[in-house]
Order: sequence, then C-alpha cells, then structure tokens
Amino acid sequence: MIALALLLLFNLAFTPGFFSVQIKDGHYYGSLIDVLNRAAPVMLLALGMTLVIATKGVDLSVGAVMAISGALAAQLIVRYHSPLAVIIAVPLLVALVCGIWNGILVAVAEIQPIVATLILMVAGRGIAQLITNGLILTFDDRAFQFIGQGHLFRLPFTVTLVGLALLLTAVVTRRTALGLFIESLGNNEAASRYAGLRTTAVKISVYAFCGLCAGLAGLIPVSDIQGADSNNAGLYLEMDAILAVVLGGTSLNGGRFYLVGSLIGALIIQTLTTTILSRGVPSQMTLVVKAIVVLIVCLVQSAEFRATVARVFGREAS
Repeated sequence: MIALALLLLFNLAFTPGFFSVQIKDGHYYGSLIDVLNRAAPVMLLALGMTLVIATKGVDLSVGAVMAISGALAAQLIVRYHSPLAVIIAVPLLVALVCGIWNGILVAVAEIQPIVATLILMVAGRGIAQLITNGLILTFDDRAFQFIGQGHLFRLPFTVTLVGLALLLTAVVTRRTALGLFIESLGNNEAASRYAGLRTTAVKISVYAFCGLCAGLAGLIPVSDIQGADSNNAGLYLEMDAILAVVLGGTSLNGGRFYLVGSLIGALIIQTLTTTILSRGVPSQMTLVVKAIVVLIVCLVQSAEFRATVARVFGREAS
C-alpha cells in the first residue's frame, strides 16, 4: 500500500492530469481507469499464482496458457464461427486441463514446480502457434469484444471480471476449510499429510485454479485487440504475476496468503508502467526501471534488510 501511495503521490505532483477522470459516452475515462483496465490480466494471474505460491510452488506457464487460450478463442471465431458460449468455455476448459497437468507433475510425479511448469511454459507457446498455424488471427466479433472493450457500471468490464474472480476466490478460500488446507500445506507439507490432509488433491486443485485464471486472463487481450498473436500474448506476464504476489505480502516460502495484497501488487506494477510511459521514458528503459523499483520495494519489505539498515545508522548515530 505504501509503494502504491508513493507512486500515486509522485503522479499527483509531477504528472498533470493523472487523476483526471472524465465521462465520455456514459463511461469513465482517465489514467486511473486505464491503470485498472490494463492491470486486469495480471490481477487475474496473480489470484491463481497466490494460491500456488501459498503451497510453496510456482507456475511459470501462465503466460503460455494465456497464449493458448487466446489462440483457441480466435480460431473458434475465425474458422468455426462458434457461438459466444463455446468461444469462452472451450479455452477455459483447455486452460483448466493445462493447470491439472501442472498439478499432476508437481503433486504426483513430484517434479520441482519451477521445472514442471517450465515444460508447459516452453511447449505451451509452441502449441498456441500450432493452433494459429503461426499466423496472427484477426476477427470482428462484437459479442466477444465486450470482454476486453465493454463497460459495466460505467467502468471497463474487466474491472467487474476481476471483482467477481476475487469475490469467488475469497469465498472459497476464506469461508471454507480450503484456505486453511492451502496455508497448512505451504507451512509444513509432511505434518499436513500426517494430519490426514490430502495434499495431492490440494496441490492439483490450486494449479488447476491457476490455469483457469490464466485462461480467463488470456481472453482479455484477444478480445481487446480483436486478434490473437501467439508469439507475444502473455509474454513475461508470469514474472509480473509472481512480482505482484510478492509485493502483495505473500511469501515465496509458502503459508499465509493475501489475495487483496496480490491485486494491489498488480496495481503497483501497472501504475509504475503507466508512470514510466507518461513521463516520456524510452520504452526500452521500462523493464529496467520497473526492476529497480520492484527491487527497492522488496528490500523495504525485508525485515532483515530493515534491521541491517537500522544497525548501520544506529552505529553512526552513536
């Protein structure tokens, strides 16, 4: 929250019009609305990634699953002229299967999560290219377009989509025992297993959910630009999702997780990107500046780093 507040204060002081929100054609427009809209895919990825990281795992394949989901949706529109329900349901089902595949590799085959998901990260983008035959598919589908360009309650529909996903995830993990199972598994897997927890089922469930979130996130950019580019869809977004989770307070060592914190982490990343671009910084510098700022935020969050700084300045003062 402090990092996000500092970024907003910086823009309040140095970026004219950043907080200006206008109403055009009955919808809200402005930099703040754009931040919410552009952050939606990463926020969806961060929701799934949060539960995976809470089990002491990681999913590097979410960007590739986004590409598969988008490629399938585009192909269903262009080649098969499918109805909207099929265009949405089939990519989500395939993304769910991708998540289950990752879960089986991690929980049943006991492959390290970073290696298990790296397999689909590499193969998934190739699968997406096979689906589109290596082409950039473009289309014009007004109904499907609503996902990425539509508005609800005067806000981009993607904001509603993220809100519903957060609500459902919070209800399932905080109003049932599943959240405790996930945190218990992340804290001590062996003890959880001896206590009778079905750790294999819990792991497969969280990876399946992560895949589903990636599939949903993959529909947004395809719907927005009315086209599927398998080479670039979701590229590097797995890193943004992991950063969002870490910035939101969930430890990579597993255990306790914070869903809202992960969404705030995604907003920090998108606000930073928007700030960099609005300040006229060359696009080539965006990733470097983003990495430096994220490093500073992580160091500030580190209790050990803060203690070291306090000891150093304490000695100088004495």
